[in-house]
Order: sequence, then structure tokens, then C-alpha cells
Amino acid sequence: MAELFHRKLERSAIGFVLAIIAAASVGGLVEIAPLFTIDETVEEAPDMRLYTPLELAGRNIYVREGCYACHSQMIRTLQDEVERYGPYSLAVESKYDHPMLWGSKRTGPDLARVGGKYSDFWHVAHLTNPRDVVPDSNMPAYPWLARTPLRLADLPLHLKALRAAGVPYTDAMIENASVDAFDQATPESSTSSGITERYGEETQVRVFDDVATVNGGVKVGHWAAQNQAG
Repeated sequence: MAELFHRKLERSAIGFVLAIIAAASVGGLVEIAPLFTIDETVEEAPDMRLYTPLELAGRNIYVREGCYACHSQMIRTLQDEVERYGPYSLAVESKYDHPMLWGSKRTGPDLARVGGKYSDFWHVAHLTNPRDVVPDSNMPAYPWLARTPLRLADLPLHLKALRAAGVPYTDAMIENASVDAFDQATPESSTSSGITERYGEETQVRVFDDVATVNGGVKVGHWAAQNQAG
């Protein structure tokens, strides 16, 4: 019976078109309908803040080097994942992410809750040669990150583009993006207070690579020193 109906439907151009429209409408409705209740289903996170320029630059490197292909950045609601990685991921935590990097593949550990778990020195060693701190790691080494100056000049344009996509960066954030990126890794800079004024008191300002040098009487990280010299 079903085969006969399908054969008749294929021979009727109008009927077949109407059937396609009906099927597409059902699929579209299933995808669109939840958007009408999104305010009720998406949890609020009052302590959410924007990415600082330095954090955004780091995220760009994370994307550029393909790190997202092995680290999902999404903890599912499964009990074993919550027990291992921490509270499950909320959609609102990635509302400022462009592009969204959630994925289902996880070759390496999930990174959604890894912040603060290890020291800055550990991260430097891990990126330089992962097997120095995790002997059985199959992660590639990224030694060039320690000797390659970070481009700061185009950060204002990046923030401006993100604002066009809906991220609420202010004019002051955009104007000071390059300076803020340097100052976040230079706690003794005379202008470092500006980063917390613009992004909040919870913003971490410190020598992130754990290797400090004195440049002009100001203690800066190895990364910041490279950029200052450039």
C-alpha cells in the first residue's frame, strides 16, 4: 500500500512538490519552535563577562592551531563526565563565542573547567613539549608559541567586527584593545588598571607565562616583552 502511494506521488509533480514542502515545514518547525521559549530554557549567568583582547587573541590561536578538534569544550550532563570534568556546560557560557567551538569529539581532556587547575609554568611546559608533564600525551608540541610575537595592532578591528556580530564591546574597549592586551600580562604597567575597569574586577592580570623580565623598571612576561620590543 505504501509502495503504491509512493509511486503515485512520484508521478504527480504538484503532489510531490507539496509533499516536499510539508516535510521541510515539519523540520523547520522543530528547529524554530524552541527559539520562542529560549528565554525560559537558557540559564542566566550574571557573572558572565566579555573576552578581554588578550583572551580573544589566545582563543584565536586555539582555533588557528586546530586545538578544538581534540578538546570539545563541552561537558555533557552524563554523570561520569560531570564527576570527571566538573559542572556540565551551559549554553550561556558561550554566548560571546564566534565561532562556537562546542563539539562531540574528545581526544584530549575537556577544557571547559580546566582554568586554574594547573600553574602557569605547567601550561608553558605543556605547550612547549606535552610529554614533559604528561608522558603518555599524543598532543603535538607548540614550541614556536614562546618565541613568536603576538600581533596586537589588529585587535581593535577584531573587537569592532565582533560588536557588529552582537558582542557588546564598547568604544573604549575597542580603542584600547592593543594596550589592554599588553597590560593584562604586565601587572606593573602604569595603565594596567584600565583592563579591570573595562572588563571587571575578576579579570586576571598577571605574568601568565610565569617567566618575568624587567623592562624599563616594569616587570613583564616573556610574551609581553617580545611585543614591547616589536
